[in-house]
Amino acid sequence: MVALILLQAAGVAVAHMGAALGAGLAAIGAGIGIGQIGNKAMEAIARQPEAVGDIRSNMIVSAALVEGAAFFAMIVCLLIVFMAK
Repeated sequence: MVALILLQAAGVAVAHMGAALGAGLAAIGAGIGIGQIGNKAMEAIARQPEAVGDIRSNMIVSAALVEGAAFFAMIVCLLIVFMAK
């Protein structure tokens, strides 16, 4: 409710710009996060090659959680764009 009042007071252009910045930051953050997950997983596999299966499955679950958070952030930004008309 407060967000709607702020969007109406600030104007549609500012809301669209903020939503675009938020979606961009979510995508960049997810990319960095998944990159770090892959980096640490490769280091762990290099140290313990016998644990490849466990490390890989944990890496996939972690990457999926990061990606889900990024999708949630992008959906919120899209909702702001469509609500600010």
